Amino acid sequence: ASLPCYGEDNVDAQRGRGVFQRSVAALKMLNEAGYGTVEHPELELTLVYNPSGPFLPPSQASLEVDYKRELMENFGIQFNGLLTITNMPIKRFADFLAKEGKMKEYMELLVNNYNPQTVEGLMCLNTVSVGWDGTLYDCDFNQQLGMGIVGESQTSKESTKKHKLDVFDIVSLTDLEKYSVRTDNHCFGCTAGSGSSCQGSTA
Repeated sequence: ASLPCYGEDNVDAQRGRGVFQRSVAALKMLNEAGYGTVEHPELELTLVYNPSGPFLPPSQASLEVDYKRELMENFGIQFNGLLTITNMPIKRFADFLAKEGKMKEYMELLVNNYNPQTVEGLMCLNTVSVGWDGTLYDCDFNQQLGMGIVGESQTSKESTKKHKLDVFDIVSLTDLEKYSVRTDNHCFGCTAGSGSSCQGSTA
C-alpha cells in the first residue's frame, strides 16, 4: 500500500485532498481483516514511501520506526514493514522536474550519491517485468519507458533478427542471462544513497 507520509498535510499535498483519510480508512479495513496484525503473521501488509520532491529517501529502517509509531499512536494501525523507493527521473516526475527547472539539479544529486554497494541488490539483476502483451523488460522503469529486452527468439527458427523479446520467445528465464541490462540516466535513481528497488532499499 502506497502511503508517502504518515502526516495528513503531506499526503494530501502530494496526492490530493482527502487521500490521507481514505488511506487510513482502507488500512483500518485491512487490519480488521487480519492484514498486518500480530494475530495473523501470514497476512503481510507492507507500506511504500517515496519522497514528495526532488530529494532522496531517508533511511528505510529509521523511517519504518517512525511510521509504526505515528500510525499506531494516532490511528491504531498495524503493518509489517515499510519500503522506501526513490523517485525516478521519468514520466510524470520528469515532467515535474522540467517544469520546476530542477532536472539537472536532481540528476546531479543522483549521480553524486552513487553507491556501489547498491548494485548487487538491483532488481534488474534478479527480476523480470512482463508487459500486458507479454513483452519482457529488465525492470518496471524500463517498462514505463518502453525499453524492452532485445535479443533473438529461442523458440522460433523463422525469427533470427534481434527484436524486443516476449514470453513466447524464451523457454526459460535463463535464456535472458546472456543479454546485458538496458540502462539509461534513470538507472542512477536505483543506485543513489541506500538504493531503490521494488523491494525497497538495497544497501
